[in-house]
Amino acid sequence: MQPEEVPELPEGVASRLREEGIEALYPPQAAAVEAGVTRGQSVVASVPTASGKTLVAELAMLSSVARGASGPRSAGAEGPHDAPVDAPRGKALYIVPLRALASEKKAEFERWEAYGFDVGVSTGNYDSDGEWLGSRDIIVATSEKVDSLIRNGAKWIGDLTCVVSDEVHLVDDAHRGPTLEVTLGKLRTLNPELQVVALSATVGNADVVAEWLDAELVESDWRPIDLRTGVHYGNAITFDDGSQREVPVESGGRPTAALVDDALAGESNGDSGEDVEGGADQGSSLVFVNSRRNAEASAKRLREVTASHLDDEERGRLAGLAAEIRDVSDAEASDTLADCVAKGAAFHHAGLAAEHRSMVEEAFRDRLVKCVSATPTLAAGVNTPSRRVIVRDWRRYDGEFGGMKPLDVLEVHQMMGRAGRPGLDPYGEAVLLAKNADTRDELFERYIWADPEPVHSKLAAEPALRTHVLATVASGFAHTRGELLDFLDQTLYATQTGESGRLAAVTDDVLAYLERNGFLEREDDALTATSVGHTVSRLYLDPMTAAEIIDGLEWAADNRAEMVRALAGGGGGQSVARANAPGEADGDAATAGFQRASELASPTGAAEGGSADIEEENGSDLPDGPDDPEDAGLPDDVTYPTALGLFHLVSRTPDMYQLYLKSGDREEYTERCYEREPELLGRTPSEYEDVRFEEWLSALKTARLLEDWANEVDESRITERYGVGPGDIRGKVETAEWLLGAAEQLAGELGLPVVPVREAKKRIEYGVRDELLDLAGVRGVGRKRARRLFEAGIETRADLRDADKPVILRALRGRRKTAESILENVGRSDPSMGGVGAADGDSDADSSDWGGSNAADRSRDDGSRTDPEEQASLGDFG
Repeated sequence: MQPEEVPELPEGVASRLREEGIEALYPPQAAAVEAGVTRGQSVVASVPTASGKTLVAELAMLSSVARGASGPRSAGAEGPHDAPVDAPRGKALYIVPLRALASEKKAEFERWEAYGFDVGVSTGNYDSDGEWLGSRDIIVATSEKVDSLIRNGAKWIGDLTCVVSDEVHLVDDAHRGPTLEVTLGKLRTLNPELQVVALSATVGNADVVAEWLDAELVESDWRPIDLRTGVHYGNAITFDDGSQREVPVESGGRPTAALVDDALAGESNGDSGEDVEGGADQGSSLVFVNSRRNAEASAKRLREVTASHLDDEERGRLAGLAAEIRDVSDAEASDTLADCVAKGAAFHHAGLAAEHRSMVEEAFRDRLVKCVSATPTLAAGVNTPSRRVIVRDWRRYDGEFGGMKPLDVLEVHQMMGRAGRPGLDPYGEAVLLAKNADTRDELFERYIWADPEPVHSKLAAEPALRTHVLATVASGFAHTRGELLDFLDQTLYATQTGESGRLAAVTDDVLAYLERNGFLEREDDALTATSVGHTVSRLYLDPMTAAEIIDGLEWAADNRAEMVRALAGGGGGQSVARANAPGEADGDAATAGFQRASELASPTGAAEGGSADIEEENGSDLPDGPDDPEDAGLPDDVTYPTALGLFHLVSRTPDMYQLYLKSGDREEYTERCYEREPELLGRTPSEYEDVRFEEWLSALKTARLLEDWANEVDESRITERYGVGPGDIRGKVETAEWLLGAAEQLAGELGLPVVPVREAKKRIEYGVRDELLDLAGVRGVGRKRARRLFEAGIETRADLRDADKPVILRALRGRRKTAESILENVGRSDPSMGGVGAADGDSDADSSDWGGSNAADRSRDDGSRTDPEEQASLGDFG
């Protein structure tokens, strides 16, 4: 099928496809068109990686926007390609699992703007209705963002005529799957005529997914480039067709290095005789390993292999790229990555800063970086094809499993599907590694010859239902228990399960929890979200997170006087030490001199003059000074709750991924816990409650990382101290910022102290101590520059508007353009630095004054943080 033969395409689209070299559609694309994808028919396309699924989506979206809200036509219907003149334009939504993939797809779709199609992307800011997106024809967003838009009542959602769900097989994922499943259900409920196009890897039950979505199934194993799969054992690869290829491994050498060297030598073309574009004789490699540490170690080893295959031009370009990588972060991982990249190798994992990952992906696509060692997250959709894929590790640690667990067939097939670059390779090769003949045979049976597993809904798990049941009621999709169950009956879970009563039973448990915590009210069969319940849903919180935050803030208000006195007395180091051992009398502990800070609080949990009295007198701004009755006799130089206490509170919620306690951490953080106990919002569990105490300490470790960030500790020290990467720091910081913002709103609604929460949020947002909050809030300043300005005697925005320009320029290390931009942003009437000298030198280039700053500074310094729609999507760092 040629582009011109595709029905109902807008004018100019077929010609553009021809210009891009598409003379005929791939067989799966043609099958989707024949199934009616350009006429409004819902379609599930279950086809291999690199088989043209994105073009299927584009054909559907462009034709849907042009056709407008006239509804689908049958596949055989005849009619004009253009919608009637007076018909409203349609609107298309493209749902992706990862923020990085959203940016990639937006850039890809923007080429259609020349044909009158406006494209927008939205991935963060979970309490926004994204009103500005209403003017866009094609919108790209993560599933979490779409869910939040529905909760916040985005009006344009009702105008959608087409929704594309990329990587729809991720409904099987316990973390993201339920959100995608419920979101698709809500979109279809809001838009009964909605066209759904679901793009999936080949899975074992694509027909069930098609049945759920009332869609036509297009299923194919066709690829534009043949994929040869096999196992390397000894000195040869044995392929699935029985053929072999010699790839010898020197004595003491490693198979991975031999395979990478072999691909770069160009010998993998064999005698194919294929005529492909220049450079196809040198093949790149993707190496999949099971951990971040292994990814970095692999890249360090393989850089010696790739270095020998570089020419002088490539070495020069890689040196420049390595310098850019070092500028992103001052963490050790940044230097390690730069050292590898300079020699043509790289690693890729979630611990890297987002800029690092983007640089590596782009350089690999440009064939500048020859080999990338990656964790399986790279196989989740980002476009990084290679000549050869090497699945080095096919097991990874699983805590629930209790050890190293084999990867799923679908996951391994997704990795292998990255092999083969259209126009560059005659075929792709995917190779697993075996150390003996038995393992070789096992790998053929387990992965090479095996079919992918079927996908299964994870919606019936209580943690997933907590969030989605509340949101379904709060956003008006269900007003009674019966309506709620009717909505859930439209999910994939209901399509798959034979246990008709299980979903109802779990739903009833969730409803009881939500009612008990004040998020829902029930009267007979009727369900109503409370004011707090609406807020929790709008803020996109797990209700258990909201309950933990509310409990902690109420505990702090009820016990404020006791805790302030404990803090003023030097903290808990002398007055608290440990919980009583089982059976130990309280009196025995007291005579031994031990008393816990939380035991200073009233045993009823409501101290005299508690939150109810304070709220009545002061509303949402609870007492912070000695003039308030509650503060009589208390020191006025103690802030409560403290930043650490609030960091610990949000770190112990389900929405925060806590840091693990490593060997030796329990003893260290137990000591820290008792030293800082008066700051922690709640009663510290007994050491003998192993699980609860471990979780409490893990939250404290996470809170200490956040405290270090807010105390301006260098990123390199944080990564070393906690064993994390720059990407982990950024993920924790953004999650904390989101949760503290939610805590601020909840506190205001419940009449609890707001100011300490707001200040803790700002300190996390800017990564600074209290005294820099005013300065760091100026666009373009950031944490490093704020500190340098402060040390130069410029302590506030007002100071910045009035200070001598040479002083400002010296503090900003001679960056004239940076100084002018900052002065303009702060409202100075004469921001020009013309004629101003600076003792520290002058740089008109202003290539970026990171000054040893980190990736977070960069995002603020270039102003990108000013757009709330570009904030990070939680969970998108993997």
